[in-house]
Amino acid sequence: MVDNLTTKQKSFNMSKIRSSKTKPELKIKKLLKVLGFVYQPKKIYGKPDFANKKKKIVIFIDGCFWHGCALHYKQPKSNYNYWKNKIEKNIIQDKRVNKKLESQGWRIIRIWEHKLK
Repeated sequence: MVDNLTTKQKSFNMSKIRSSKTKPELKIKKLLKVLGFVYQPKKIYGKPDFANKKKKIVIFIDGCFWHGCALHYKQPKSNYNYWKNKIEKNIIQDKRVNKKLESQGWRIIRIWEHKLK
């Protein structure tokens, strides 16, 4: 498949992809609020999507593309090396965040985007 977008057009398209207040996050926001979770809590390492500070539980909603889901991730054909490195770094960062939070006594829940559909 031929990529017929200019670099500027691709950049614009990518800038419109949100990293917060995504549809999967907003789907479970009301439910988790009832259970004592705060949406996008401040000052917690790794920027979890939800946290219950009393129970020391954090929840991350991981997008299938951005976090390299084994079931749904498809490597883009254009700019292959950039995307391969980007997704690999995201996966490494997820592991680093988990390790740090666990060392601070947090329980971590990671939910794949496809599980919420």
